[in-house]
Amino acid sequence: MPKIALITADRDLFEQTESLCDDLDLRDEVELHLTDLSKAPALATRLQHEGVEVLVARGGLAMLIQYAEIKIPVVEIVTTGQDLARICLDAKEMTKMERLRAAFIAFDNMVTDIEVIARLSNVEITVHRLQADEDIPPVVEEVAKLNYDVVFGGIKTIRVAREHGLRAILLQSGNLSIRNALLEAQRIVLGRQIEKENTETFRALIEYSLEGVISIDRQKRIQVINPVAARLLDCATKDYLGKPLDALIDLPGIDECLRAGSELRGEVFKRDGTWICFNIGPIVVENAPIGAFVTFQEISRIQEAEATIRNEILVKKFAAKYSMTDILGRSPQIVEAKRIAQEIAKTDATILIQGESGTGKELFAQGIHNLSARKMGPFVAINCAALPANLLESELFGYVEGAFTGAVKKGKPGLFEMAHRGTLFLDEISEMDKYGQSRLLRALQERQIMRLGGDKYIPIDVRVIAASNQNLVRLIESGQFRQDLYYRLKVLVLNLPSLGQRNGDIDHLSREFLRLHQKHYGRSVDFSEDAYLELCRHSWPGNIRELSHFIERLVVTAGDSEVSGETIRRFLENREYDQPMNEAATPEGDTERQEDSRLLSALQSSQYNIKRTAIKLGISRQTLYRKLKKYNIQITKSS
Repeated sequence: MPKIALITADRDLFEQTESLCDDLDLRDEVELHLTDLSKAPALATRLQHEGVEVLVARGGLAMLIQYAEIKIPVVEIVTTGQDLARICLDAKEMTKMERLRAAFIAFDNMVTDIEVIARLSNVEITVHRLQADEDIPPVVEEVAKLNYDVVFGGIKTIRVAREHGLRAILLQSGNLSIRNALLEAQRIVLGRQIEKENTETFRALIEYSLEGVISIDRQKRIQVINPVAARLLDCATKDYLGKPLDALIDLPGIDECLRAGSELRGEVFKRDGTWICFNIGPIVVENAPIGAFVTFQEISRIQEAEATIRNEILVKKFAAKYSMTDILGRSPQIVEAKRIAQEIAKTDATILIQGESGTGKELFAQGIHNLSARKMGPFVAINCAALPANLLESELFGYVEGAFTGAVKKGKPGLFEMAHRGTLFLDEISEMDKYGQSRLLRALQERQIMRLGGDKYIPIDVRVIAASNQNLVRLIESGQFRQDLYYRLKVLVLNLPSLGQRNGDIDHLSREFLRLHQKHYGRSVDFSEDAYLELCRHSWPGNIRELSHFIERLVVTAGDSEVSGETIRRFLENREYDQPMNEAATPEGDTERQEDSRLLSALQSSQYNIKRTAIKLGISRQTLYRKLKKYNIQITKSS
């Protein structure tokens, strides 16, 4: 339905507007109604209920509609000086008189500037004002007795005047007045549409907000109360609209907010056993508070949201940063291993990566993840040797609230949950205890887990990649590893060659590591060709990790601008690279007691921090954990 409607009792105005709508391409936007003057208010009321947003009318009819208390805008076709001048000229033409007396019977909105126009036109005009439609017949009868030369007025006035035998001329509007009224109505419709959209947006924000919202005016009367606020305050919305806020709840700071525009944030109160956090803010127009709003939220929900966000952020940190291109080497052995890895990455089956310590098992695991269909999901890694058995279980499977002393309130998701839709990398799987192995086996079989202390299963969608530097078959034979778990893990197997088995890679990797460490430390250290030969002669039991650390130490400590083969032999023979940088080299015959003491000394000087201790000793954290286990050294964490 059109949003604009013209109401008129004048057929000439009706046809004139119809023609203008065609010219302005407004036929689909404007609805035209021709009616009697007395019926206009009822018609306007009906159109308002039918969805018309702006009414257009002229003269007395416009006033009658406004008197009917219509709630939509009424745009008046104004009487211009040009319209008044024209009616004066028409009167002279009709009467053939140069100077004449005219009675202008009209509503107040029709007589603007009429005296000025009359004097300019040499017409003596007397205005007889109307208050209502019913006033027209008696006023015309009075005018008929006063011997005027002509009567001016609207459509009904002219009809009644002619019935009394008077000469009468209809006040008509020019095209400019009608055009301006239609364009003004069009602008109002557009403005109301924008206002309606803003109102609906505001309503949706309030209604669907997760927070409770109450808005009050300057007298603290409630203007808006959304469903969440009604639920939190246990009240019916309709019962409190227009009522004072104090009738519902007494909050500190409201009076100050309305007086000075001050805010109040993060305050709490308790209602029916529920702790609620609230904020108060002013509604300011032209630098003066005209009202205030209050927002409410259950503290328990804030805590739950905080925990959810924290977990989501944590999961986003679980990203695999290495790809297959980061795995260095040109030997046929490593090229074949990368080819196999690329093939098995296309599947979703469980993978067992086997290889000596330092051969790059996690690097391959990350590369497989980044080539898989799960690459957009999390990559979660855990070293099974790094945690005690009971702690490892809680880390893998999570726990519910109150599962054990010291547990985080509200519980905690495990790494299986955090790895959902992604990959879980279990390094040094051989170090997992028998109970942990049985729980892992069940998770792999059922594809669901149960948190510690929980009573319900949580479905998971996780690809597991396990890694081991030990011979799992021998561990099965000795009863340390479950055979059924072994076969569940080795659906796909990737065996990584040791550095000694990678033909030509020691030289290639040495040059790459030298370049990387030089760039990192800003040093200019070169190796002679015989230095590379010496590096290639060494067996490197720690594989790639040992080689990288050894070259890093040379770059930092060698001091010479060029490292020769002799320097390499001296470092290797004296095993200087196995010692802390500020300690003397230990002789080859170092006893277990001496190594035990050295571990304790490094732990103490590092405040029992595993990462710093491993760096101090120049070994990996995994190697450090094995040595601590070997010498039965218990870790006492610093406060």
